[in-house]
Amino acid sequence: MEMTTQISVVVPVYRSERTLRELHRRLTAVLEGISPEFEIIFVEDCGGDRSWDVIRELAGRDAHVKGIQLVRNFGQHNALLCGIRAAVHEIVVTLDDDLQNPPEEIGKLIKRLREGYDVVYGTPLKEAHGFWRNIASRITKIALQTAMGAETARNVSAFRAFRTTLRRAFADYRSPSISIDVLLTWGTARFSHVMVEHQPRSDGASGYTLRKLIGHALNMMTGFSTLPLRLASVVGFAFTIFGLLVLAYVIGRYLIEGGTVPGFSFLASIIALFAGAQLFAIGIIGEYLARMHLRSMERPTYVIDSCVGHLSVAEAVDFRQRNGLTSHPSALTAKGI
Repeated sequence: MEMTTQISVVVPVYRSERTLRELHRRLTAVLEGISPEFEIIFVEDCGGDRSWDVIRELAGRDAHVKGIQLVRNFGQHNALLCGIRAAVHEIVVTLDDDLQNPPEEIGKLIKRLREGYDVVYGTPLKEAHGFWRNIASRITKIALQTAMGAETARNVSAFRAFRTTLRRAFADYRSPSISIDVLLTWGTARFSHVMVEHQPRSDGASGYTLRKLIGHALNMMTGFSTLPLRLASVVGFAFTIFGLLVLAYVIGRYLIEGGTVPGFSFLASIIALFAGAQLFAIGIIGEYLARMHLRSMERPTYVIDSCVGHLSVAEAVDFRQRNGLTSHPSALTAKGI
């Protein structure tokens, strides 16, 4: 299938005021050599620094730049979804704002995409994170395997290119818990990857701490997979078998030796084992009930505060509809959307 080279680059921004200008310069230099038509969408996720001022400055002097500011910090994947829904070109490329994903490698992803794939990941040759961050990233990929498949999850990264039409598969998704990689599996099974450089972070520290990454992994397991529920069922079945064996032992001892099993320790151990298994299963069920409760509250995936850049009236209408904005299209255009 022949593919155009119109590209929308989506960058979630969090506390990156010192790297945005360099990122914009490198992105522009690369994209001008690949595509006659492109846009760069910065989604500012309320990091508390001057990133939004820098985005407004870039949009003011470059018509290719569009900026979206969220009302509060919603998270990287929520900001990505917002930018993906705002994209107008046929290919979406996502990358981090910290220059660890080299823009110069975008051409590799586009080339592989033209071979007939729908999603292509830029898998790092060697991740330039700290020890604990690397461990947490591996835990997250293990969690993603339950929802995406082992082969795909092994190559997942924040540096990805995919066909914009895939967003139709999750157009109505409204949960506050998001994994862009899982959502992409709803629209296609044609995944691939290419090996790319992964550079050390040039400024600041990652917003993803070990605790946040492990929490994200747990969210993936309970939010997009039924594996924990199946695990609870297996644990329950195993302890049922174990209980029957213990019962058989007690009855057998009574029939053979004419006495009961002595000792408080034996009884306490059995009670603790079964109580632990029950609480484990109840805890997993509670996680799923909590997610159902949160979805019933209809908490927004993200809320847009303001935008900069320029779209046509038709594009503004489409953007308004995809993001649930109530402003009149002319007002959106006047605000710079």
